[in-house]
Amino acid sequence: MFLLTRFLSPLLVVAGLALAPVPASAQNLFGPAIRVNDAVITGYEIQQRRQMLQVLRAPGDLTKVARDQLIDDRLRVQAASDNGIRPTEEEVLDGMAEFAGRANMDRDQFVAALAAEGVAEQTFRDFVQAGLSWRQLVQARFGARSSVSEDEIDRALSRQGGGSSVRVLLSEIIMPMPPEQETEVRERAERIARITSFGAFSAEAQRYSATATRDAGGRLPWQNLSDLPPPLQPVLLGLAPGEVTDPIPLDGAIALFQLRDIAEGDYTAPRVAAVEYAAYYMAGGRSPETLAKAREIAGRIDRCDDLYGIAKGQPPEVLERGTLPVNDLPTDIAFELSKLDPGEVSTALTRSGGQTLVFLMMCGRTSEIAEDIDRTEITIGLRNQRLAALADGYLAQLRADALIVEK
Repeated sequence: MFLLTRFLSPLLVVAGLALAPVPASAQNLFGPAIRVNDAVITGYEIQQRRQMLQVLRAPGDLTKVARDQLIDDRLRVQAASDNGIRPTEEEVLDGMAEFAGRANMDRDQFVAALAAEGVAEQTFRDFVQAGLSWRQLVQARFGARSSVSEDEIDRALSRQGGGSSVRVLLSEIIMPMPPEQETEVRERAERIARITSFGAFSAEAQRYSATATRDAGGRLPWQNLSDLPPPLQPVLLGLAPGEVTDPIPLDGAIALFQLRDIAEGDYTAPRVAAVEYAAYYMAGGRSPETLAKAREIAGRIDRCDDLYGIAKGQPPEVLERGTLPVNDLPTDIAFELSKLDPGEVSTALTRSGGQTLVFLMMCGRTSEIAEDIDRTEITIGLRNQRLAALADGYLAQLRADALIVEK
């Protein structure tokens, strides 16, 4: 089930339509429960969708979520059909195989795994067909409007004169992953990655995150996109507000980020060319004693040079001091430093399988105009973001115009 819950989005799952003989007492399951224009959603479909959501451990009132999602699915399929779009049998089979491949299975293995959880093959087929229909419709309807101009890419990356004018509002969860808890933490991360609610993500952060933002539900202030680790930037640009990144493996931990908002302004801050930082490595990991000692140290130092006094008499390797381009920093170090001003400290990270706490301090930043870079990933991210916004608006219009009768 772990592989399935990683890749089956609870926002897209379509309920099964297999019509096996049932006792008379259950006949009403196959009667209309919701009418969407000329289409019908049965009680059986709602039951199947709810069961699927439960298997996937989706948050919220699962019955209500199931009904809402099925209504949206009907609207998507109707709109595609009205525009002459219906995936071919070959496209559907290829889509099933491609989707199964994300879980490292072939189509037959994936169908069998679903069946073991009580989901009919028709459910999977309908899910793929609905998704293909919607994607083909969105591409046909909005493809031309989703193109990204060179000026827009220039503004997003601020290649001329500094950093990115794009700012993002994120929430974070960084969970330590000691070897004996690796499976448990990975499964938890896969579940959190499916969250689309700000409140649900915040609750998970308060419960599991090891960062200083834990008490604030993982919420971070506005940040320039260019201050974040380069591998993370196109990932965030590909998200819609509410969506969560796939779990990001770190050294001894795993991270997830939820996009709360994104904005683009006229002012462009200088691009960060290099970061100067200090890392003081403390035995004991995240034990209460080590964390208390870290807080005590943070309370009596003001700048990176003060750490030399803290490390005096200890082996040289306990204190690391350096200046590196952002691209050369480990992703977890780069992200923590992106949240800090000079003189500020983070104790969110560990090393040596969780046995060593990283007392990380920002010393300073060096700004510089960037050289030319490959713009492909940023272009794709901006285009996908625009397509998603157009698709969401179109679906909202379809729902507003539809005749929906719920029993």
